[in-house]
Amino acid sequence: MTGVRVTVPASSANLGSGFDALGLALGLHDEVEFEVAPSGLVIEVSGEGAAGVPDDESHLVVRAFRAACARLGVDVPGLRLRCRNAIPHARGLGSSSAAVVAGVAAGYALAGHELDTTALRLAAEFEGHADNAAAAMFGGVVVAWTQGDGFHAVRLDPHPALAPVVLVPEQMSATKTTRGLLPGSVPHADAAFAAGRAALAVHALTADPSLLLAALDDRLHEPYREPAWPATSALVRALRAAGVPAAVSGAGPTVLALPEDGKPPEGVDLSGFTTHHVPVDEVGVRVAPLG
Repeated sequence: MTGVRVTVPASSANLGSGFDALGLALGLHDEVEFEVAPSGLVIEVSGEGAAGVPDDESHLVVRAFRAACARLGVDVPGLRLRCRNAIPHARGLGSSSAAVVAGVAAGYALAGHELDTTALRLAAEFEGHADNAAAAMFGGVVVAWTQGDGFHAVRLDPHPALAPVVLVPEQMSATKTTRGLLPGSVPHADAAFAAGRAALAVHALTADPSLLLAALDDRLHEPYREPAWPATSALVRALRAAGVPAAVSGAGPTVLALPEDGKPPEGVDLSGFTTHHVPVDEVGVRVAPLG
């Protein structure tokens, strides 16, 4: 192959108390074309974040692609990259993980390899956790964890009734900043609460969405991050008070809502947030030859 087109979904991670462990792939996609060239690097970016991303080897997609090629022994002397971005940047929708997964998937495709646990580990190494990367790579609902040999994840089929709504503010965030707000330890009662709700979330997302309101409740990270985005926290509380399952998406400030009918209640003030109705992406990253 002389080039591939990669389509990769957004993702929402944590999903309440499933901190660094639960992820959901969303039907909002970036598309990246990789064309092998004799030499040099040309990067074209349109859409979300186009004005703020680098156009050299430090571009995240390029870094992930180079890492995958190096891991697999593929020599790509030159590259032309075309990125069409639809995933908002720095909003808690996995834009950086999507970029990494796109690069890794392209490298694996050009090497003639299928995506596997090794590919997931490579992608997750860029961020230090695998929830977003696994959702972007495999689609559906994912449960991620680490053990002695690195990152792991399993994919689960989402319940067909899930109708995600993402509420995206103009405010941007950074995972490193919001992680700095988290305490080094939490009370035992809160840890036990989080364990129960995370386990319930797996069941609710895959088998019984009627339990999502309870399942997405959290004491593990959302309360500590409220100073970074008070409007986000206020909207989560308002939605939950109206009976709509809601949580902070990833590190925020986007809100993930899972209303039963796919529509937020009219009585909740959504000013300052843009509403996107997006399906669950059940496939994950797609790779096709160029041409």
